[in-house]
Amino acid sequence: KLEGLKTIAVTTNGINLTRLLPRLKEAGLNAINISLDTLVPAKFEFIVRRKGTNLSSKAAVVILAGMCLLYLQVNCVVMRGFNEDEVLDFVDFTKDLPLDVRFIEYMPFDGKYCCFEILLGQK
Repeated sequence: KLEGLKTIAVTTNGINLTRLLPRLKEAGLNAINISLDTLVPAKFEFIVRRKGTNLSSKAAVVILAGMCLLYLQVNCVVMRGFNEDEVLDFVDFTKDLPLDVRFIEYMPFDGKYCCFEILLGQK
C-alpha cells in the first residue's frame, strides 16, 4: 500500500472477478466498478465478445453485494435500440443491494466517427 492512498479501484465486466478478487483484495483493492450494460445473457456475450461466459456481470454484482466487503458501483451505458428497455429492470435488480448505480449516457463517438443513432439523450 502506498502512503496517503485511500482508494484502490478497478473497473471490470466481472468475467474474471471471482478468480482474481482474493489477490486484488490482498493488494489493497477496496472499490469496484462493474460495467454492466445489460441483464440479458446473449447481449452480455455480445458486449464482452465472448461466447459461453458462465459468470455474467449480473452474477458478479450479486456475489460482491452479498460479500459487502468493498465499495461497489454499477455503471450502465444506456443505448437506443440495445438496452433502453432494461432501465427499470436495472432499478428492480439493484434496489435492495448495497451499491450505487450510475446510468451513463452513451458517448456518440467511435474513433473519428459519430454514432448519434444509438444516443439516448433527453428529447
